[in-house]
Amino acid sequence: MILGISGSPRNMATEHILGMALKMLEEKGYETELFAMRGKNISPCRHCDYCLKNKECIVKDDMYQLYPLIREAEGFVLATPVYNGSMSAQMKIAIDRTRATLAAEPRSLRRKPGMAIAVGGDRMGGQELAVQQIHTFYILNGMIPVSGGFFGANLGATFWSHDTLEEAEKDEEGFRSLRKTTRRFAETLEWLKNIEK
Repeated sequence: MILGISGSPRNMATEHILGMALKMLEEKGYETELFAMRGKNISPCRHCDYCLKNKECIVKDDMYQLYPLIREAEGFVLATPVYNGSMSAQMKIAIDRTRATLAAEPRSLRRKPGMAIAVGGDRMGGQELAVQQIHTFYILNGMIPVSGGFFGANLGATFWSHDTLEEAEKDEEGFRSLRKTTRRFAETLEWLKNIEK
């Protein structure tokens, strides 16, 4: 199962584009699951270290809907809107709260591929930094960050939305980066399957 997490508080461009990426993967034969942070009651990590001793998070909120999906996922597609030049607070909370999963199973994310999607209101609004922040999470956990490749380089899929879904849907450059990154993500999944055989 490929897990897509939308870090947007709205059902707009970010969640829609994530859904399109997951549909592309479904067309390649993968099962997908979309988890939206929108409307969820998920608090920031307290860094209280309760999870290190008890192998679960002390905060009993909607993150407990996401924990089993994180453990089950074979790959990750994290999508964030860009707020103030970086990832959204909702995306950061989801990333930080994985601490409890990792406390229980330290190797649970290792060697799993991950790609990133960032949607900004301006063409140069911070999308690349947001993608790098997601990739940093992947690297720290021994995951495999997947980019769109080095010719016509893109670190991940980035969209210029002008703060509307309609404008995001017109962003041909964004869709080019999404197609490239999703294709390489699927290739990485296949490569990993062949290694495991």
